[in-house]
Amino acid sequence: MLSLFKIRFRSKWGLLVAYIFIQAPLIFSAEPIPIELKDVGIEEHLGTQISLDRSFLNEENKKVFLKDFFHQKRPIVLTLVYYRCPNLCHFLLDGFTEVLKKLSWTAGTEFDIVTISIDPTETAALSLEKKKHRLEVYGRNQAEKGWHFLTGEESAIQALAREVGFQYRYDPDQKQYAHAAGIFILTPEGKISRYLYGISFRPLDLKLALLEAAQGKIGNVVDKFLLFCYHYDPKGRKYSIFARNLMSFAGLITVCLVIIMLIVLSKKKMWFR
Repeated sequence: MLSLFKIRFRSKWGLLVAYIFIQAPLIFSAEPIPIELKDVGIEEHLGTQISLDRSFLNEENKKVFLKDFFHQKRPIVLTLVYYRCPNLCHFLLDGFTEVLKKLSWTAGTEFDIVTISIDPTETAALSLEKKKHRLEVYGRNQAEKGWHFLTGEESAIQALAREVGFQYRYDPDQKQYAHAAGIFILTPEGKISRYLYGISFRPLDLKLALLEAAQGKIGNVVDKFLLFCYHYDPKGRKYSIFARNLMSFAGLITVCLVIIMLIVLSKKKMWFR
């Protein structure tokens, strides 16, 4: 009995020692998250109503409220960047502008864009400079009244960032902000509808996100059909074909065609009589 206990005891300790030796390289090789990136990222707050009474400064250095940019039918694309950013913000705005150019819809007509600097030291003059450059790249005159570049006080910026789940940190050594890349799609009422991540976006994803946020109030029949066929895949972070809806629609079309065929055949029989 004692020998059996020793065998079991040794086997358990043997398994424990083996587990430690296997896991140790993984534990010690895992690099800790740099302090600059701690608490940096995007936490989704889908359905959250942002405060529209929060004030900022526009490109003309005039006080404006977020509610000034939210209309009854048009959704909003919100981007949080900073205008002196040497890297990520520049790439994000480049990628965003490129996908805007591929859309048949135009900012200021079917939707609006609000770009806000997360750096409270940046000025309206700088936001005006950035707006002129972006509109020149965008190349659509209608967008002048539909793409807004704002600056604001730190308290207002941080409060808005918390509402949308945008977590960023200032690195005093690098004199830069550490932040994630993504855009926020909001409903005309100011509720967070969708997050799109990265520095480049598929035109279809942006179009469907805007159509979804507007609840079908923008776009034509074909656009609304696309929304019927696609759904957002949170794992892949993109829209993919929703087979069930597509099959249901195909089934409905088939039934309609059969009914039409039966009507035509019945009329032919009546004609021959």
